[in-house]
Amino acid sequence: MFRGRHEYGIDSKGRLAIPAKFREILVAQFDERLIVTHFDQCLWAYPVSLWQELEKKIGQLPQFLEEVKALQRVFVSAASECPLDKQGRILLPPTLRDYAGLSKDVVLVGMTQRIEIWSKSRWKKVFGDSQKKLESLQEKLAELGL
Repeated sequence: MFRGRHEYGIDSKGRLAIPAKFREILVAQFDERLIVTHFDQCLWAYPVSLWQELEKKIGQLPQFLEEVKALQRVFVSAASECPLDKQGRILLPPTLRDYAGLSKDVVLVGMTQRIEIWSKSRWKKVFGDSQKKLESLQEKLAELGL
């Protein structure tokens, strides 16, 4: 699955190169398309088949619950199919770039089944906060069996 962090740049047209290691996984295990949506101040990119599994789970939730409607209105409605071009890049729609504050320098983060795409400045803050938080979560992680 997807792991590691890679720093890249977005070009003036909104194209982002996908790291070779991530492309190899896409080609070998999935296809050359990502579904990209926004959440948690960044973009989440899923291989199409994994997105379809997630979408199916969301579709099976009680549709009248406020949290389900909010998830669909924000997370699902923002989803955009972004195929890889011949140079291994995806075109990120302006609405997604705006949400995540992406302009030039970005960090792509492997999150096992998805890739997160962060503005470099936001990533530095979130990573630092997560590092501090992780130290206090050791017992909770042990309870999860890790």
